[in-house]
This record gives sequence, structure tokens and C-alpha cells, in this order.
Amino acid sequence: MSNYPTPHINASPADFAKTVLMPGDPLRSKFIAENFLTDAKLVNNVRGVQGYTGTYHGTRVSVMASGMGMPSIGIYSYELYNFFGVDNIIRVGSAGGMVEKVHVRDIVIGQGACTNSNFVNQYHLPGTFAPISDFTILSTCVETAKEMNLHYHVGNVLSSDTFYGDEAGLPDALKGTPQWAKMGVLCVEMESAALYMNAARAGKRALGVFTISDHLLTGEATTAEERQNSFTDMMELALNTAVKLDKEGK
Repeated sequence: MSNYPTPHINASPADFAKTVLMPGDPLRSKFIAENFLTDAKLVNNVRGVQGYTGTYHGTRVSVMASGMGMPSIGIYSYELYNFFGVDNIIRVGSAGGMVEKVHVRDIVIGQGACTNSNFVNQYHLPGTFAPISDFTILSTCVETAKEMNLHYHVGNVLSSDTFYGDEAGLPDALKGTPQWAKMGVLCVEMESAALYMNAARAGKRALGVFTISDHLLTGEATTAEERQNSFTDMMELALNTAVKLDKEGK
């Protein structure tokens, strides 16, 4: 008995490539498909979460939105890994800078993902699990970023369950940003830890690649339209990484 279509993806395994780019925003998924993929076909639109498959430089690639937050990407990545035969998911998203060396519009490649979420509790582990990216995708992405002459950072990110934190009245030293930043965490986003955990559990691969859309220290920010349409260096980096993985049989 097949496990597809699922409640969230109305497709079959043949509809997806082995590598899926996963932005949070469905409109960003549509943008990538329309501007980078050849012969892109809409393969999923359940709940408006658009998924497309086409080719990029001769390599079959899919792109599908995840929605916002770890519960949402947890659902979509689980189904893609476990029911649709997807091997690699590259999250392409925006993040908030947390340290001085990371600037707005810089690219961050997430080597690991700290989190304040309880997502890991489902695994009933006798300790603390450290969600990390897959080394093969990570090293391929870094190599590709060098070839593209991009300005990038590699390191830890924070996957937060909260966008609006209730820190009113706390001294600055106890607020979330300085606490994580003092440990060298580069930026904050809301999905990657769950993606990395799902990949680990399924024996698959995952990586998060981010464009810094705003900065928690300086207050500098990009517009919603910029976040949707102009983070093209990140998009091309992820696509070129997918091509290299395919060409090298990884």
C-alpha cells in the first residue's frame, strides 16, 4: 500500500527530484521555479504550499515551500524523505544576523542548528542531540560558494520557535540574542533544526543556506519584496550545489 498522496503533498515519488530546495515562502518557491528552472511543472499545491520540478543546467531539481516554523518544515521534510524518495533537502531562507561580522545580505551556510524547541523530545534520547547539516552537502556548498566568489559565513545558526519573544524587562545580557551570540551563533531563523533532525532520523541529507535579511544588533532590514525576489545569490548557490551533487553522484 502506498504512503502517497499524503495529507500535505498530492503527488507521487516520480514527481520529485532527488534534491529539493525548500524556501519557507510559497511565493519564493514560485519565483525560483519561474526564474531558474527549465520546464518547471507544478507538482503540489495543497494548502497553497507550491512545489515545482524542472531542470537547472541539465539537472532535475525540485523546489517546494515549507511554511514557517519547525512544525511546518517538520511535516513537509518528513514526507519528502520518507514517502517521496527525496535524498537531499536544501533550505533556502532568510535569517536575522546576531553577530557583528555578519552583515545584511551576507550568505550564511548552516553547519549546525541550535534550538530552543522541544522538537527533539519525540526521539526519547537519553541526552542532548546536536542537529548538524550533512557534511557532503555542506562541503559541496562551500566549494561552490568559493567558485562563485560569494561572500559567505559557515557556522552555527539558531532555530527559534518564537519570532516575537517576550523579553520585556530583562536586562540586555539575559535577552536571547546576546546569550546565543556569545557562543558564536551567527544568525537566527525558524526551521533548520527540525530539518536536520528529520534528515538524521531518515538517513538522508540536509543543509540550510540563508541570506541575512535583517540584523538584530544594527536594526538594518530588507523589505518583504526583497526577501521574496532578490536573494538570488543564495538561490543560485543552492541550485549549483544540487547540480554538483548530481554530477558527482553524491
